[in-house]
Amino acid sequence: MTKLDGLRALLIRSIPQLKADPSKLAAFADRGRIAARAGSPSFEYRYTASLVVEDFAGDIDLVIVPIIGWIAVNQPELMQKQDSEPFAFEAELLAKDLIDLSITIELTERVKVERGVVAGKPGTITTHLDDIIPPDTFPGAEGARFWAGIADDLVAEASAVVVPA
Repeated sequence: MTKLDGLRALLIRSIPQLKADPSKLAAFADRGRIAARAGSPSFEYRYTASLVVEDFAGDIDLVIVPIIGWIAVNQPELMQKQDSEPFAFEAELLAKDLIDLSITIELTERVKVERGVVAGKPGTITTHLDDIIPPDTFPGAEGARFWAGIADDLVAEASAVVVPA
């Protein structure tokens, strides 16, 4: 689950509370399925990524914004869904300013499987393929890309975020 691992790593890097205590973030795959077709050894993982942030104090936007940026780069078709809902969340209010936050995202990971040479011997090579990212240009701003700067800057900006007391 390379995508789930990458998302988890991003959240730990970009959210100060998780950077200080990564054990407050649980990440796991639910309802996993494999999509495959006859005649090809290649396949696709399909699963629900579940993330749970425990005892979170602060603005929930600190969690949501990095996830939206990550989805725009790593699972872009979710941003184009008919219902405009790329993921879901639930929050359990523990105290006035403390919550447990649960997030679910439907993810896919394409895997190319082919015969090749592994350590000098015939073998099987698996390659996780990148998603095809649609252009994120917008009308009237030729050459301007909406997500290009945001996704790259999330980690750098997270350290500058000030959470009101």
